[in-house]
This record gives sequence, C-alpha cells and structure tokens, in this order.
Amino acid sequence: MVAAINTRLIKKLSIGIPASALALAISSQAMAEVTIYGRAHVSVDYLDDGAKYSKTNLSSNSSRLGFKGSHDISPDLKAFFQIEQQINFATGSEDGDSGNFSTRDTFVGLAGNFGAVQVGRFDSPFKVARGPANLFGDQVGDMRNLTRVGDARFDERYDNTLQYTTPDLNGFRIKLAYSTYEGQNAVEDKDSSDAGSVALSYVRGPFEGALAYEKVGKDSSKGKRDGLRLAAAYKLTDNFKMVGFYQNVDYKGGSNAALRKQLSSDTYGLGGEYKLSSNTALKAMWMTRDADDSDYGADMWVVGVEHKLDKAVRVYANYAVTDNNKAAKLTPWRQARSAKPGATMAGKEASGLSVGLRYDF
Repeated sequence: MVAAINTRLIKKLSIGIPASALALAISSQAMAEVTIYGRAHVSVDYLDDGAKYSKTNLSSNSSRLGFKGSHDISPDLKAFFQIEQQINFATGSEDGDSGNFSTRDTFVGLAGNFGAVQVGRFDSPFKVARGPANLFGDQVGDMRNLTRVGDARFDERYDNTLQYTTPDLNGFRIKLAYSTYEGQNAVEDKDSSDAGSVALSYVRGPFEGALAYEKVGKDSSKGKRDGLRLAAAYKLTDNFKMVGFYQNVDYKGGSNAALRKQLSSDTYGLGGEYKLSSNTALKAMWMTRDADDSDYGADMWVVGVEHKLDKAVRVYANYAVTDNNKAAKLTPWRQARSAKPGATMAGKEASGLSVGLRYDF
C-alpha cells in the first residue's frame, strides 16, 4: 500500500525534481515509526430517568482515531507525538458540535533518561489518576457521572498544557502539568483561568494506586475550584481485584453561597472485578456523592459482565442506577457518550441497561 501511495505521489509531485530523489525522500518518511490506532465503541441502551423519559438509544462511547509515533534523536533522546480525534459512530460530534470530529489527546514532546516533557491538549494528571478504580470507563455506570458535576467538574482535557513526567522511580511516577488557559487565550486581563495538576502513581506487584491534586483559577465560564483524588486497586487473588476511590472537590466560584454548597462534595466508592475465566469477568461498583448541601447528593450502583472475544474485541452488558436526593438530577449515562439525555425531574431514580461492543485497533 505504501509503495502504491509513493508511486502516485511521485507522478503528481515530480515536476522539476528527480524522481529517484523524490522516491528516496518519501521512502524515508514511510519508514518513520508511526502507528495508526483507534477504537470503535458502540452500545444499545435502554435509559429511564424515573419520570418522563424512557427510551432506547444507540450510543457512540468515546470512539476515536489516532496517529502516534516517535523518532530517535540520539541513544538518550527521542521525539514523540500523538494526534487523536474523537469519532461518533451514531450521529454527530459527541460534544454536540456540527462535525464528526473533536480533538482528544494531541501533543508533541521529548523523552529520555530525565523522563518526558510534552505540550498540547491532553488528559490532566488528575483525570488519569482515576485509572486504578475505573471499572466502567466510557460505559453506562462510568464513575464520572458522580465525580464530574456542573461547573465544579474536573476530569478535564485542558488546552495549552505543558507536562513533565518522571521516569519510573522504583514503581513511583510523578506527573506535573500546567495549563496557561482553559481556552485558546485570555478573555480579559482579570481572568485567571490557568490550571495546575499533579499526580503521584505507584504500581508494584498486586497493588496499583494514584494520588492527585488539581487547582483551577476563576474564568469567564466556570468558577475557581480545587480537588483531591485517591484511587487504588489490589489483586487479592489472580482472579479477584478490589478497587476503592475518594474525591474531594471545593468549589469557590462566584458569590452564590448556595451554589458553592451544591457543587462542593466528597465522592467515594468501592468495587470489584472477578474473572470467571481468562476472557470473562463480572464487575460491580457502588459510589456516593455527598454534597455539602445534602439535597444534591446521590448514590450509584453498577453491575456488569464483560467478555473478550479476542485481544481486540469485547462485548459487555451493564445495568446502572443513580438514586438522587430530592434536588439532584444525576444519571448513570451522562459522561463519555453520545446518548446523554438529561433527567426531566429531580429526586428520582434513574437507570440504564446497556449492551455494548468495543473494537480496539
């Protein structure tokens, strides 16, 4: 395929350039260590908000297409890059835009014995730190349905970010990131929309854990806020893993004291995964969001089964419920999906049954 592309390019571009020289240049480029990868993740869901909404949906769940590669500059230094776009297999952009693409983790950087430095737009260390406890990521029952609420939300992919990652330090690794602005530039001189994020992770034997802190300055769309997060997983046996999660969010934006109490919260939970076989696992998790204003709290329960057809393809079925306090309107399906209707009434029990297919390539 590469040879065919090179031949067409040579015929089209060789005006005034020796064909042999152009072929050599293109051949050298084709030898670069560039990988095309992606994920097609779709599900059929029956969603019920406990009030007026009860529908079957087809959802695209953080499906993506990406290019990544690296280039050795010297034995101790290499350059790397990634370009990743979100793709919707259902209707349009999962972010509600008119197009079918939206930018995910996209960056360029340098790596060596010192660690790695990268710049671009990508998941913050705080967001990545949920990983050890993330049993239902990008599915109905994703923990972000309770951790990422309103203008106090974290779990962000910030623009204009510089990040340093240490090398492996006997199982420990530190990520430090700073975003100059959440958007493309400063809106007004008085804005302070920068964000700082740091995470410490540790992986050794049966244990995996992460501790993270993030602080975001006030800007024109959301308020000043900071958060603390702890996630851990421990394999009790080869077949059984326990996970735990805790997050504290302190929302300080604006002069509305009632809103600050609604959005400031402690969110925590426990879960487990049991392997019935090498390819089949049962999963379950309970989480609760304890808001400073107790009327805005909620609990979420999720159970699911996942079966890997092979290394690249898996199927699953999940059932998730959020039990809202009298002023809360949270659902178990809002995050990382194209089918994300809002609840029509507060204080109800919202549920979702999802059957999904994920193909990683």
